[in-house]
Amino acid sequence: MSLRAAVVTVSTSKSGGGEADDESGARLAAFATGLGAEIAGTEIIPDDRTAIAERLRHWADEEGCDLVLTTGGTGVAPSDVTPEATRDVIEREAPGVAEAMRAASREHTRHWMLSRGVAGIRGRTLIVNFPGSPRSIDQAGAVIADALPHAVDLLHGGHGGH
Repeated sequence: MSLRAAVVTVSTSKSGGGEADDESGARLAAFATGLGAEIAGTEIIPDDRTAIAERLRHWADEEGCDLVLTTGGTGVAPSDVTPEATRDVIEREAPGVAEAMRAASREHTRHWMLSRGVAGIRGRTLIVNFPGSPRSIDQAGAVIADALPHAVDLLHGGHGGH
């Protein structure tokens, strides 16, 4: 099965072009490529709930991506609104994905429980919020890598070996 993925970096400072390269977005795109996904697009957008929701809808509905992976905006700061924007657009949550990602972070940071990322389904698209740290993308991605293609297969009517 072929996968199409989009990567959305949520960062007001990086979206203005004045800060360093988007290492997290690049790391997340490499993660998706490692799953066998074709990258349909990458973008950097500000921490704005309406803008995030619009871009998630775009990649899911207009571009027909199987996976939309976000990085950033999942903490507890007032500007961290990626989970809320994601909930605005998903039809069903996939809580085990986010739980597994948080659990994977536990051995690496004492602040693991402050991550608020969510995962969910919009139509036939799986949307997953990753933390903004490049290291945490690798750590969290490792525990969900096998499940993502399986989930996409099920969303497209496959039986996933059941």
